Parts: sequence; C-alpha cells; structure tokens
Amino acid sequence: MAINLQKGQRENINAPKFTVGLGWDTNNTSTGTAFDLDASLFLLGENKKLVSDNHFIFYNNLESPDKAVIHSGDNLTGDGNGDDEQIKIDLTKIDPAVKEITVVVTIHEADSRRQNFGQVRNSFIRIFNTDTNEEILKYELDEDFSIETAVEFGRIYNRNGEWKFEAVGSGQREGLEKFVAIYQ
Repeated sequence: MAINLQKGQRENINAPKFTVGLGWDTNNTSTGTAFDLDASLFLLGENKKLVSDNHFIFYNNLESPDKAVIHSGDNLTGDGNGDDEQIKIDLTKIDPAVKEITVVVTIHEADSRRQNFGQVRNSFIRIFNTDTNEEILKYELDEDFSIETAVEFGRIYNRNGEWKFEAVGSGQREGLEKFVAIYQ
C-alpha cells in the first residue's frame, strides 16, 4: 500500500530498484503555447554538489555514467493520464560517491512562453518498485506556485546505508539554470 506524503515528510524506500514517476496536467487557461515540463535529477556527493557533470540527468543526458539512473526521455506535452516522465534507479549499481538524488521539474522556456507552475495542476511524484510495479510512496504537489518556473519535488538520500525520500515541494523563479548553479 502506497504512502501519501505531505511536504517535509520522509519515508524509507526499501527497494533496491525503483522508478520515479512524475505527472502533471496544465490548466485550461492557455498562454497560447503548449507546456513542456522537464524532469531533471542531480546526483550529489556528500558536499551537496554534482559528483560530475555527467551526474546531471535530464533530456540531453538520459543516463548516469554507472547506468544506475536512466531517464525515459522528454514528454513534450504532459498529455494523458499517469506518469508523464519516468526515471529508473538501480541502487545496486549506483556510484558510492552518490549520497543524494534531487528531483527537479522545470517548465521549458517558461519566461518566453509566460508560463509558471500556477498554471499546472495535479502535479505529483511517485516511487514504485520496478520489479513488482507496487507503488511505495506518492507526493502530490498541492501548493499554488503562481510565479515559480521550477520546483524541487523531492530528494532521495542515503542515511546510514538506507535510502529515503523526502517530499520537498520548494519552488523558485529562475528555472533550471538556478538549480544547476546551486549544485555545480
């Protein structure tokens, strides 16, 4: 049975192989341009910085050097039900230098398209066991981010040899570039 998390809540993952699914819908109020949301992962070391540039997983770099993290690719519209983008994670292969995985969703070209997360609804992140498809946890983003163009949905981190998920739900206006600057 999946656990529905609230902002700030933490939960053990307890699965060596799991998939991170992200989903969203756009509001009916249109800006005249389709929304393109992008999931990105930052694989961080103990210093809270990228282990290497290749440990930044996004639509132009779909897998980590150790092949432990594999992104399904860019969904340009978010149409349909369920997950819009997925990232498979195999902790049995993960580089031991990786201590945290930060999951961020951004709106591609948000400024030029005049889009923000206030125009996005039904946003969620969920983690399910890759082998059994059993949902482990889900975090629904229920806040109104009326000016934010990027949101850190959550982080997966290693604490004393156990991998846990924390529901973060923290938005900011500067897009993906801001997160890259923080974690490089």
